[in-house]
Amino acid sequence: MGGFFGVAAKENCNFDLFFGTDYHSHLGTRRAGMAVYGKNGFTKSIHNIEGAPFRTKFEKELEKLDGHYGIGCISDFEAQPIFVRSHHGSFAITTVGKINNADEIVTEVLKDRVHFFEMSNGEINPTELVAALINQKDNFIEGIKYAQDIIDGSLSLLILSPKGIYAARDKMGRTPIILGKKEDARCACFESFSFLNLGYETDRELGPGEIVVFDENHVKTLIAPGKDMKICTFLWVYYGYPSSVYENVNVEEMRYNCGRLLAKRDNVDVDVVAGVPDSGTAHAVGYANATNMPFSRPFIKYTPTWPRSFMPTIQTKRDLIAHMKLLPVHQLIKDKKLLLIDDSIVRGTQLRETVEFLYESGAKEVHIRPACPPLLFGCKYLNFSRSTSEMELIARVVICELEGTKEVPLEVIKEYADPDSEKYQNMLEGIRKKLNFTSLRYHRLDDMLESVGIDPSQLCTYCWNGEE
Repeated sequence: MGGFFGVAAKENCNFDLFFGTDYHSHLGTRRAGMAVYGKNGFTKSIHNIEGAPFRTKFEKELEKLDGHYGIGCISDFEAQPIFVRSHHGSFAITTVGKINNADEIVTEVLKDRVHFFEMSNGEINPTELVAALINQKDNFIEGIKYAQDIIDGSLSLLILSPKGIYAARDKMGRTPIILGKKEDARCACFESFSFLNLGYETDRELGPGEIVVFDENHVKTLIAPGKDMKICTFLWVYYGYPSSVYENVNVEEMRYNCGRLLAKRDNVDVDVVAGVPDSGTAHAVGYANATNMPFSRPFIKYTPTWPRSFMPTIQTKRDLIAHMKLLPVHQLIKDKKLLLIDDSIVRGTQLRETVEFLYESGAKEVHIRPACPPLLFGCKYLNFSRSTSEMELIARVVICELEGTKEVPLEVIKEYADPDSEKYQNMLEGIRKKLNFTSLRYHRLDDMLESVGIDPSQLCTYCWNGEE
């Protein structure tokens, strides 16, 4: 996926832009960039951050980025922000989202005899494609709406212009944009906590499809928010940072609620409750608090030098790094019956290796409690999947085995999403055996949605039940 930060200040914006962008570093691992506008025009810097953190790549360039308006981004894929010169004038743009129909859009745009720069993988930079769509219309407002309307997927963006910064939230609100303010500056960002230590206070969140433009003094709404929203529920379960707030719901608090409601339906006899670091930890705290079971950390995640486990593109290396990062605390494992909570089970590879080294370290039993339901469908709307194909999902693998075919009809797959069905129970037992768990119980969808606490109709649940 990715995240962005934009700031408009009366004076130089570089300090706020640098640290505000850096606070989004957990959202991406491959590319990062900043662009500013000031008295000398536009300046930008983009780096590959696969081998080093954002700060070490950009701190020496801060003085070169002289401006009072700026946007920055962390990305898992394409290089951005990009600069564009068109009939709109010069501007920089950064995006968060996913374009499923990129090939069709490129074919249509190419009819106007424009050209695109191909990335090293032969694909078109999605942010460049969005800029091309915006340039099809007479102004930024019409262009942004046009892009969001024809893109199959999702699109939130920031545009840096000499007149200010445009911020547009995805038309279904699948990803968030939060506005912050202080006496001499305003900002917009993906993560609400990113501006708190910079002296800002929360202004408000943009609504679904809302488009605004802001400078250091004011925010002007250009397109009012829509009524319908489908924000990604997985932001709370896994992807969001603990101190973030989306739709007035804090991530850490939601995870406590999640663990509490997961415990409500459970009656397992264990010695301790633990979470798979990092995102599983808060779910485990909620479970332990609700049951009065001891909470412990039987293994520690080594983070000083290891990148996120799903950064390497070669699958064997991803699994190796995931295993090497987790250091067992043998004294807390030996002869213990452990209940382990992870945010989710995707392919199951990492969790299987984690369970294996717990057994190797002397654990008697390892009971697994994922904090969300079985993942049955690949995400259509955001680029955060840790699986290259939904047929790699462990739940889909087991379903195919149970049905005796790889071509399982959609309506049959959806039957496996019902936690009260026999098919669901057979799927869980198949997953448990394949991954060598003592027992397995997933969070129910209805309980998970209750953990968030907002209207369920406003939450996207596609990856669990296939509902649009």
